[in-house]
Amino acid sequence: MDTPSTLDRLEQTIAARADAAPDASYVASLNAKGLGKIAQKLGEEATETIIAALSEGDDALVGEAADLLFHLMVLLGHKGIAIGDVMAELDRREGVSGLDEKASRE
Repeated sequence: MDTPSTLDRLEQTIAARADAAPDASYVASLNAKGLGKIAQKLGEEATETIIAALSEGDDALVGEAADLLFHLMVLLGHKGIAIGDVMAELDRREGVSGLDEKASRE
């Protein structure tokens, strides 16, 4: 049996905490506030990642990228979308030109 990846373990942790009491878990508190708040948090983390990339060191960028991935995983979990579905989409796109892939969506 394969060892679960970091993202798989994070997905499991997020799922386990999603329905906890809001004052007992950050994930539960976000879920209790709803999709709009989760999306807002994801946007804030994306902005902080951009700022770190443009004006801070690599350590700051790594930290912000981790926050961004975490909040994306919370959003996916809230929507009932498995990280495996996202990975499968990335696998599907592998070897396809980004320009060709974008044109296929238009």
